[in-house]
Amino acid sequence: MAAITAAMVKELREMTGAGMMDCKKALNECDGNMEAAVEFLRKSGAAKMEKKASRIAAEGIARVAVSGNAAVVAEVNSETDFVAKNETFQEFVQLVADNALASGLNGGKNGEDIEALLEMNGLKEVLIEKTATIGEKLSVRRFEKVTGECVASYLHAGGKIGVLVAAEGTADAKEALTNVAMQVAAMNPQYISRDDISAEALDKIREITVDSSLNDTPSLPKPILNALIEKAISEKVWSDEDIAIFEEKKTNMNFVWNFMSKEAPAQLAGLAMADKENILANKIFAGLVDGRIAKQLKDICLMDQVYVKAEDGKQTVAAYLKSVNNALKITKIVRFEVGEGMEKKNEDFAAEVAKQMNA
Repeated sequence: MAAITAAMVKELREMTGAGMMDCKKALNECDGNMEAAVEFLRKSGAAKMEKKASRIAAEGIARVAVSGNAAVVAEVNSETDFVAKNETFQEFVQLVADNALASGLNGGKNGEDIEALLEMNGLKEVLIEKTATIGEKLSVRRFEKVTGECVASYLHAGGKIGVLVAAEGTADAKEALTNVAMQVAAMNPQYISRDDISAEALDKIREITVDSSLNDTPSLPKPILNALIEKAISEKVWSDEDIAIFEEKKTNMNFVWNFMSKEAPAQLAGLAMADKENILANKIFAGLVDGRIAKQLKDICLMDQVYVKAEDGKQTVAAYLKSVNNALKITKIVRFEVGEGMEKKNEDFAAEVAKQMNA
């Protein structure tokens, strides 16, 4: 068996980035054959990657790649935030974004595009290698591409949020679109404008707003609230104790609920929901609902949001863009927040260290 020297281990480590002990083991297994040892490490990495497949990787970063009128944002996950700050990991995420931009794939929610991307330019082999080197489960979660006459990108908090914005109307609006990308990162709009909201989605917003308003009985218009209270008392829906407290404290309706039982507002909400059809016909209630929906739309529609850099604190994003170029029109926004919608592993590092010390 060939003698394994420190120089051989060092050379293999520089070639693969694998740990020193892994390199020594690979050389021993392959009788000092450098090429065979590299292949051994690759296979070992694939095996490790398979073992880690069931583990939770919800940390990580997003990176962007921009070229001409196209841009891509990609998210790659790791198990810990510590690894997300690792330069080797960050370089890999940028490699994923660069390859995604050059691939011609659109990404989005299409899992097949991720598989296709990994098959390009040996990216899957690089992923296996990085998994073996870094020692955590790494996962290319998603990427998305935008194109437009002008595109811009923005990374927030070191890549915890990645944003793309595409627009038509002018090729010279990079600064304005970067400002809008910062707006998207901060305010997380769900739509560009109200026109992008489907009738079904609007109906759902209205339904939720109506039900939440009926369940928040103290905020209902006084005529409706008073009618519900009268019913709760006359039909003995409330307990005698709650009725007595209400009669004593009703001069201050803002605080009366603090003295009554938790069941009292819920019972009142039950009456409101039971009489939903009649309350919906009330013009005062309809106006309240319309006002609350309008406020929600201002929050979730980019063009309606107050521009975060507005000097007067009132200028909307739509007004800001109009001041830059009246022809400028946002056509697409993409916002990736790392780990959103994923189960996250709760780590108690103090307990873990104590456990290892006791072991």
